[in-house]
Amino acid sequence: MTFFDDDRPAKKLAHEIGSDLSMLSVGDLDARIDLLKEEIARLESDKQKKQAGRMAADSFFKK
Repeated sequence: MTFFDDDRPAKKLAHEIGSDLSMLSVGDLDARIDLLKEEIARLESDKQKKQAGRMAADSFFKK
């Protein structure tokens, strides 16, 4: 047991598009799928906000 184990930051889960998946377990794949679903939801939310802003600007300047 070392004293340094507790001080190390937790490894952040990341996924690189196109990376080799052969060494990942089913649990690892599930974790990556969840991570990517969260990112897709974040992107779609931001897209909707930007579309709403654009529609508001378009309607304002067309008058």
